[in-house]
Amino acid sequence: MFHKEGHQIIIVSFLAVVIIVLLVNQFINPKWVRISFQLLFLISLIIILRFFRNPTRATVLNENHIIAPSDGKIVTIKKVYEKEYFKEDRILISIFMSINNVHVTRYPISGKVKYSKYHEGKYLVAFHPKSSEKNERTSIVVNNEKTGDILYRQIAGAVARRIVNYAKENENVVQGEDAGFIKFGSRIDVFLPLNSNILVELNQKVRGGESILASTKDEK
Repeated sequence: MFHKEGHQIIIVSFLAVVIIVLLVNQFINPKWVRISFQLLFLISLIIILRFFRNPTRATVLNENHIIAPSDGKIVTIKKVYEKEYFKEDRILISIFMSINNVHVTRYPISGKVKYSKYHEGKYLVAFHPKSSEKNERTSIVVNNEKTGDILYRQIAGAVARRIVNYAKENENVVQGEDAGFIKFGSRIDVFLPLNSNILVELNQKVRGGESILASTKDEK
């Protein structure tokens, strides 16, 4: 299954590879050079198909849990001052996505979208400490009674040049459902209340829609 954001790119890439393979087969010699070119373009197509994969995830709905909004590796867990929306200290959990990760963004909680804003910006490498403030990004806040306001931020990286965000203010959303896509490498920041029970560690790999980042203080 492929994400809808990749359908056009996949179709164009498939047609281009078919044409190139046929032309190479017709005009390129010797045989080993012809086969090398064909394999190169076929591998390129496989990489594109793999990038836009959209696997089904078994999200267990729980209002006390904040789940990972994307696949990737936990690169930051620390207290920071969040100045765009909360204007107060929060726990920041950053998830870095490599080119090999699934790049679908999923809602970390169920609830109502209170804030959704796009910011133009630079394209620093996604793990740069200033990328959360300087890079192209979107900030989305979802609220429910158990977790309160949870902000997640899609951040473009040095290669990623397009962020897709489906969250609309005042819309009710469901935990684990498709919230957007970031093309070709990026990062997601999640800002949690200071009293959250953190359930992940640095360098841990997480799965969007399944891995639990934190739980509320009320969960027993």
